[in-house]
Amino acid sequence: MKLCGDTGDYLFGSVRLEALKQWRAGWGYPTTLLCIYGFFSTVKPIEPFLIPYLTGPDKNLTVEKVTNEIFPVWTYSYLAVLVPVFLLTDWLRYKPVVVFQCINLFVTTAMLLWLQGVAAMQAMQFAYAVVTASEVAYFSYIYSIAELKHYRKATSYCRSVQLLGYTMGSVLGQLLVSFNLMSYNNILVLTLVLLFIALVSSLILPMPQRSMFFHRSQERHETGNVEELDAQELPEALGREGMCAGDGEMAESPEEPVRTRSCSQVLIQLWRDFLQCYSTRELLYWSVWWALATCGYNQTVNYVQVLWQHVEPSQNFTVYNGGVEAVSNLFGAATAYGIGFTQVDWAQWGELALGSFSGLGAAALFTMTFTANIWACYAGYIVFKCLYILLITIAMFQIATDLSMERYALIFGANNFGALVLQTIITSVVVDGRGLGLGIIPQFIIYGSYFSAIAVIFFLRGVYTIMRVRQSHRDSTAAEEPPSLKDSDTCPEQRLSRRN
Repeated sequence: MKLCGDTGDYLFGSVRLEALKQWRAGWGYPTTLLCIYGFFSTVKPIEPFLIPYLTGPDKNLTVEKVTNEIFPVWTYSYLAVLVPVFLLTDWLRYKPVVVFQCINLFVTTAMLLWLQGVAAMQAMQFAYAVVTASEVAYFSYIYSIAELKHYRKATSYCRSVQLLGYTMGSVLGQLLVSFNLMSYNNILVLTLVLLFIALVSSLILPMPQRSMFFHRSQERHETGNVEELDAQELPEALGREGMCAGDGEMAESPEEPVRTRSCSQVLIQLWRDFLQCYSTRELLYWSVWWALATCGYNQTVNYVQVLWQHVEPSQNFTVYNGGVEAVSNLFGAATAYGIGFTQVDWAQWGELALGSFSGLGAAALFTMTFTANIWACYAGYIVFKCLYILLITIAMFQIATDLSMERYALIFGANNFGALVLQTIITSVVVDGRGLGLGIIPQFIIYGSYFSAIAVIFFLRGVYTIMRVRQSHRDSTAAEEPPSLKDSDTCPEQRLSRRN
């Protein structure tokens, strides 16, 4: 009996070992590791309280220096490194850039903890710009590992876990600050521990063999065939406001040989795809809104903590920045998820929705700007953020409907690059101390006016689109009407006399 039991245990152990090997060889293992990385790299409990930390006794910086000298460095640096990092991400096949991103995030947190002064904080902002630009690797990695049939699940898992990390970080930070459980410096030490877990998970990620542009299969390179993106995955795939970075390579079968393309070949193909994509008028309009709105959204999110501190400057007031960020993330995710179940012809009503909801966003910004109540300011921010996530989900859905994965990634990157160029211009003119160097209230008046202009443009465009569609429908109905319909009610004598 003992021998039989030992044999059964051995067989059971062999089955489990084989199942483990199959799991490691499939898409589940890298997806799990990527989810672990995504969660621990986004749990940032200090982030909702960055302005109180920088302007408090730990760093002793003024609000003006933080707003006009330190924060603009992130915008300029992000613009400078975005394109090189995007190309390097594809050329290096994602994993090295994921590891590099985590190392830079570790360095950013360490600089924030141990260094002092404006120059050091500017260097910290540059390092964080590299982290932001490297985010494309996280969103591209899974598509080079998973098969096409697993894209929806893998995307949903990775984006949902990342959103959970942002929310958990906001809630954790709020609890630690509200109950005085940790100082800001100790919160940063905790963040370093969490980042170490993320770094370990990134180091053991499997190395992809293919990438979206540089390392493509021989068959795919020669035929030029691409799989179409399942647009239904877009609403459930969205996680943080903005979503920010491109998608990656369609998985190929292991038997297909890989061909490495030169940089010149890649750039030529990207330029051709760029011209062909933006030759479509509807896609161009949606992309223009994407770039304009993302620019204004990023400016608002970057400087909203300064506004909150201006509205409620009392040191005795327990700020609820973390709770507000958590609520806005959850409401935004619910809004984006709910869009997937709506039965709306966005091709007809989408531009009107862009204009109308952008107008509501502008109203929320003006409410935040002119209110003297911190709770009204918090509520306005939640409304503004949810509206943006709602509209960017619709825009992504419409743009992705008729595009291949490569072209969607290209449009995604181009739209965000355009938003970043606009953001750099606004930052250099409005925020930077070498420009106008405006205070926080004039800044938010400009942001509210900016969204008001977007609302007017797209509302008028939406009205024109609806009128054109209805007129086209009436013309087609009239063309389909039988020519004998008018004679159907007349008697034969009347028709005879009409002929005579």
